[in-house]
Amino acid sequence: MELEWQSRIINQNKSRPNDNRSSWQVDRSRIIHAAAFRRLQAKTQIMGIGLNDFHRTRLTHSLEVSQIGSGLLRHLEKQHSDFKYFPDQSLLETLCLAHDIGHPPYGHGGEIALNYMMREHGGFEGNAQTLRIVSRLEPYSDGHGMNLTRRTLLGFIKYPAFIDDLWHTIPEHNPKRAFIKADDWRPAKGLYQDDKETFDWIVAPLSAKDKSNLSQFSKLDSFRSKTRFKSLDAAIMELADDIAYAVHDLEDAIATEQITLKEWESYALPAFKKVNCPWLETSQLTERLFLNSEAQRKDVIGELVNLFITQSCITPTEVTFDCPILNFTVELSSEYQSLLNTLKSFIYQRLIRASHMQQIEFKGQKLIIELFEAFSCDPLRLLPETTANAYQHALDHGMNTHRVICDYLSGMTDEYAFKTHQRLFSSSN
Repeated sequence: MELEWQSRIINQNKSRPNDNRSSWQVDRSRIIHAAAFRRLQAKTQIMGIGLNDFHRTRLTHSLEVSQIGSGLLRHLEKQHSDFKYFPDQSLLETLCLAHDIGHPPYGHGGEIALNYMMREHGGFEGNAQTLRIVSRLEPYSDGHGMNLTRRTLLGFIKYPAFIDDLWHTIPEHNPKRAFIKADDWRPAKGLYQDDKETFDWIVAPLSAKDKSNLSQFSKLDSFRSKTRFKSLDAAIMELADDIAYAVHDLEDAIATEQITLKEWESYALPAFKKVNCPWLETSQLTERLFLNSEAQRKDVIGELVNLFITQSCITPTEVTFDCPILNFTVELSSEYQSLLNTLKSFIYQRLIRASHMQQIEFKGQKLIIELFEAFSCDPLRLLPETTANAYQHALDHGMNTHRVICDYLSGMTDEYAFKTHQRLFSSSN
């Protein structure tokens, strides 16, 4: 079974004399040298703070997720010394480094816009796009992306079911409305039907029971359902991402004065009073974040990260899988999960959902919709040559041509999308 998880979808005879890297180290190298990975340096982690040279980009965020993921793995290996199914460190670093490469320009505004434009063609979702980039789009192999190992690809799949099944009720579309309501068009988190062949290859070693259980989902809201399970590798990566989001994005927001002491005292402290976490009682969190030196802030940020890492453990999944890397997940103790959720909620409500941030997202959302409409009206004329060739190939073979345009737009950086829009729509020289 282990050899099956290290296999690649195609055999490539690369001339690499004396190459002593493991399969997982090869995967990590391919991510680091990929154009999609480099583009993360031109995408801000929190939109609207990009004028400050302190801010984190999606690239620096991904590096931090990788560092936190490595810390989680070391802790879990020490805590569960008899457990034999942990991912290799290079494998986990690969997942953490590349987990955001499917995110489109303009953050969630861009994601909502693309999902809206793809509403009749399989939808759009950032995690699904990540799998598509590494397994199909990145030009390392002929049509199979970076040609990564099977277990690495499984680790990228946070939501192992198809959007066509998860988006159970697509909102009504009113063509007379000039704009769309963002919450209606938030994507169902899953995979594209266009990538079914890739997904089928990834899960081929699993038993029929495991395949069925892995794709289980439950209703989330009036439009979407949510998957229930993922591999242990994906679970560790996701927890590392959550920690980085909650802690380091908070640090950025305080340092750039996007979040003030008054907001913290008005909204965060009342929420913390509902959290049963002994650390909060002695941490002097507010003083160290806002009132003391920057060194004190860095110290308490590091302390928070360490706490979340050391309070994690391996637990069995709710259903029993035959495959051991599906049979276990990683969890925080209840009080620290509550603390993490509270921090995430505060960041989301007071920063991401703040009106000035949502206005920036709205502007990006509108821009992406207009770009999609422009390229859709005359694709072979307006698309660059490589993308136009891909569009023609899809057209000739009865494939999803809208997905080609979506791939092109989602791969843009914020600045490139803006300049493209200016070329197409601006009346100035």
